Amino acid sequence: QVQLVESGGGVVQTGGSLRLSCAASGRTFSRYTMGWFRQAPGKEREFVAAVSWDGDSQYYTNSVKGRFIISRDNAKNTVYLQMNSLKPEDTAVYYCNGDMTIGIRKLPGDYWGQGTQVTVSS
Repeated sequence: QVQLVESGGGVVQTGGSLRLSCAASGRTFSRYTMGWFRQAPGKEREFVAAVSWDGDSQYYTNSVKGRFIISRDNAKNTVYLQMNSLKPEDTAVYYCNGDMTIGIRKLPGDYWGQGTQVTVSS
């Protein structure tokens, strides 16, 4: 069982940066592919980024490539999402997810955080 707690959301102007953190409890954290999803008002939840269990592989949705960086520190049981050059369309609630399945599709696992709001003002 893994519990996830996100932090780091807030309000930022267009072009600004934020770093989200996801702290995990449970000894199995380091085995899981971890990721971030987001959900904007009136839209479905969508995949943003994922990182393999060892941190060696990263995956991104096209709209954030070159702007967002996902990383993890297994010693701290934490996964990060560095968000740069933020745009108003990045405004959403961001959710941390554990035990993802990476293939042609990026499928969420069973473990979700409570979400953190990111608002980018124009």
